[in-house]
Formats: sequence, C-alpha cells, structure tokens
Amino acid sequence: METKIWQATDLSAAVKALQRGRLVAFPTETVYGLGADAFNEKAVGKVYAAKGRPSDNPLIVHVATPSQVRDYAQVSEQAQQLMDAFWPGPLTIILPVVPGKLSKLVTGGLQTVASRLPDNAVTRQLISAVDSPLVGPSANTSGKPSPTIAEHVYHDLHGKIAGVVDDGATKIGVESTVIDLSTDHPAILRPGKITGPEIEAVLGVPVDSSERHVAADEAPKAPGMKYRHYAPDKDVYMVKEADWTKAIIWAQGQLAPVGLMLPDRLVEKHQLAGMDFVWPLGENDASAAAKLFAGLRNFDDQPMVQTILVARLAETPANAAYNNRLNKAAGGQYFDVAEFM
Repeated sequence: METKIWQATDLSAAVKALQRGRLVAFPTETVYGLGADAFNEKAVGKVYAAKGRPSDNPLIVHVATPSQVRDYAQVSEQAQQLMDAFWPGPLTIILPVVPGKLSKLVTGGLQTVASRLPDNAVTRQLISAVDSPLVGPSANTSGKPSPTIAEHVYHDLHGKIAGVVDDGATKIGVESTVIDLSTDHPAILRPGKITGPEIEAVLGVPVDSSERHVAADEAPKAPGMKYRHYAPDKDVYMVKEADWTKAIIWAQGQLAPVGLMLPDRLVEKHQLAGMDFVWPLGENDASAAAKLFAGLRNFDDQPMVQTILVARLAETPANAAYNNRLNKAAGGQYFDVAEFM
C-alpha cells in the first residue's frame, strides 16, 4: 500500500479513504492519531494490525461535537461539566458505553468507552465530513515514541495506512489527560496537559491522581496504563538535576556518542549549546513536553547513539505528563552516579 501525505487544506481524499474503511492518520493538539471509523468494526481491526497493538488496549473515540458522544456513551452531569470547561482540548473522558453501540475492539472488551474532542480545527472538520466519530490511538508502532509531526507517522506506518493529513507539528506533544468518570470517584488514569487540580476546580470534588498499576491479566481502562509505551530502541535513563554534571562527564568519556536531552537553562549552565548530540528541551514544562518524543525519535534514528540521557523535571502537576511519559520510555531507569562512574 502506498501511503499518501495530504495537506490540511484539502481533506477530500482523506474523507473518502475513511468512509471506505481505510486508515488515515490525523493531527491533534497532542500527538498524531491513527483514524478509523469508530462504527466500522473491520476498519477498527486494521488499527490494531497496523500498530501491532494488543487487542485489550482500548481506543479513544474522537468526536467533532460533544453531542456525538451521546450516540454511544452515557453522559453524566460531571462529564458535561468537563466537556463545557475543557472541550475542545486535551482531556479524554471515560464513561459507561451504551450497550450494542460500539464494537468490543473499540472498548477493549470493557463496558466503558473513552472519548475526546481534539483542539484541532482540521481534524474536527475531517470528523464532520466523514460523518462518524473516529478512533484515534497514537499513529505510531505500538510501544514507540508517539508522533508529533507527519514525518514520524510516515516513518512508522508507511505502507500500512492510506495516508496522513499533515498539519505541521503538534502543540502539546504528549497525549491527553484521561479522567475516569465511570465510577463513584473521578480518577485520572493518565496524566496530561490538564491537571488534577484544574479538574477538581470544575467538579468541586476530589480527583484521585495516584498512579495506577494494571495486572498482567487485567484489561486497562485507558491507553498507556499496561503495556510498554513511548520507548525508543536505545537505552534511556532519567537524570535528576543534581546528577547532570557527572552524567555529562560520563557521556563525554564514552566511545559511542550519548544523546543528551535537557532544558535550555541546563544546556547553558553546562556550556552545551550548539554541540552535537544535544537536544534542548526549551525553557519550560510546556516546551519540554512538546519536544520530548521528537528528541527520543531523533536519537533513536542515529545508529551511533546507543544511550540517551533525559532530564527528569520537578514533581509538579504541570510536569506530571512529561515525567510519566519519560518514566515509561526509560523503563523507570535513572542515571545512577555510583553505577555509571
């Protein structure tokens, strides 16, 4: 299959492909998603095959308007409050599914469904033109860093999907916050741009933001909870701020180049500006999140680089999404001064 790259100014070919049950990657404000008609079970099955995705990993349904969610999910008062406050935007809401409305391939076999309305006008226009919600997991090989530009999608899925709608680089760069409203107590299952305190301010009730662990025989309610995610083929280690001096000394002593990913202020502090194998993460938490996956992909594509050292940020609600994705990419591994030096 030849994979096309379509410009966002002309969606006609992408619309036809989706209506014919083919797969089309689309842009959002978070990462690029791999789209298929959510009501076409055969098309949804192709998503799992193209990504190599485990079949019990549920998919997020993307809509063009909040009213579309009522076609397949039971929308609560709390859900409506969050839709009014944060949609369109990077918030995914888990609700009870209306029986018989969606394939078990969409829900991962659960009685719940995850939905969001992306803050990207091109994709909302695409969904409206298709006249059906679209499933939209990240448009990459399962487990690898998520795509933040169309070229990332093409790299991973060329020959496996009909095409990708190119709308430039995503703004946020990490996946949406996932909030579970299918139980008595709201709980964040995956951190994202929208934080727990922001959600609590809207709902007026406590929100559980503790990290969830899913057992091997348990189906995850949301993507990113159970399986290996966001990881390049190279070894990735998190580096605490106090350890960067020794980490850089270690890296400079290696025969093979080591990829270094750290905020601009640390680049300047350690006089690394303009050096090869350095990926600046920008000036703040927002820029770090936006640049994380692109940096991991950059070094993963360089054969000489075997190890990537990445800055762990301060543990704040604003940094939760960045640290969550980095922790998974590194498999929980930190640069250990005693072990490496």
